Amino acid sequence: EVQLVESGGGLVQPGGSLRLSCAASGFTFSSSVMDWVRQAPGKGLEWVSSINSGGGIPSYADSVKGRFTISRDNARDTLYLQMNSLKPEDTAVYYCKKGLVRGQGTQVTVSQ
Repeated sequence: EVQLVESGGGLVQPGGSLRLSCAASGFTFSSSVMDWVRQAPGKGLEWVSSINSGGGIPSYADSVKGRFTISRDNARDTLYLQMNSLKPEDTAVYYCKKGLVRGQGTQVTVSQ
């Protein structure tokens, strides 16, 4: 059974940084394309970033390009999202995703 557990969210001021983690189990993580998606209050799911199995060729939504960095540690079955220069509009629940399966999410709130 695919399990994804996100952590690292919290409250941060505009301009601050957070690093999200996603611990994966129940599948061959090192062979899987992984995604980060987010859902802001009252809005639908928004794709944020993806990374291929080897860790190269990441892709980003225009809204986060240049501020967020996706990475992975295949030895630890863990996906990361480094978020810098955070803005209030980045406030959302962030999920890691493999195919149609996502974790329970971690809340990120950017506010003074």
